[in-house]
Amino acid sequence: MTAAAIGVALLSAVLFAVGSVLQQRAASEVPDEESLGLGLVTRLVRRPVWLAGTAGDTLGYVAQAAALGLGSLALVQPLLATSLLFALPLGAWWAHRRLSRSDGGWAVVLTVGLAVFLIAGEPTEGVDRADVQSWLVASAFIVPATVACLVVAVRTRGGRRAVALAAATGILYGVAAALTKSTVSLLDDGVVGVLTSWEPYVLVAAAALGTYVQQSSYQAGELSQALPAAAVLEPVVAVALGIGILSEDIQASGAEWILIGAAVVAMIAATARLARSQAAAEPAPARPPDTDPAPDAA
Repeated sequence: MTAAAIGVALLSAVLFAVGSVLQQRAASEVPDEESLGLGLVTRLVRRPVWLAGTAGDTLGYVAQAAALGLGSLALVQPLLATSLLFALPLGAWWAHRRLSRSDGGWAVVLTVGLAVFLIAGEPTEGVDRADVQSWLVASAFIVPATVACLVVAVRTRGGRRAVALAAATGILYGVAAALTKSTVSLLDDGVVGVLTSWEPYVLVAAAALGTYVQQSSYQAGELSQALPAAAVLEPVVAVALGIGILSEDIQASGAEWILIGAAVVAMIAATARLARSQAAAEPAPARPPDTDPAPDAA
């Protein structure tokens, strides 16, 4: 089961990489004044590139759900960070540039960090669903953090807005990952079991809000400001929920915890650096030519 979960999670990472590069390309061309407005949505749905990216994201999510049905959040979510490894060459090809040695170095750091985390930690599966009380306790931290990010986004512009929106995106997607695992387990009870449970409805709400906030972050500022926070926070929140309320476990003792801690720090640093590099690979949207009429001759 573990090998199958790893394979499907890596497939999901590839699909998310394709989707993110295409969506970022389309969203970066939307005027800044339409950030956080309905104009953002109406513009994006008319762009074939964005629709293709959304298709990639959708397939990636299906693969993610399948991986979560086979393995734990603590196993699957860190593996999804490898989407950056696949997005880097694709983004570089799109921008007609070569990958830097720095990119290659950080890619190695991320890969080694993942290997150390998975081997030393040996993440184990917990329960598929948590009781409502556990989720309410988790919500006492999740909701204020998300609201705080959105308030900052509304009150600021440019780079600070992009970072705040990206942070909210990471939190929402981390929650959606945990709810996806619970929803997948409900499929064993049939359609009735899914429709009569609360998790699928909260999942739809979290995923929809996360998608909208993510697109807003893409065009609120530079992509190099938007990507790192979301890329880092999503697996952190998902793994925290897996361990905190779904009873997943990291099997380690003594010095192994030091090794795992170092691996996690290295993974977070590499993910943030590669996310910035991926964003930098995106070409800046062309500025419209100056159409102001020439002044009349004296």
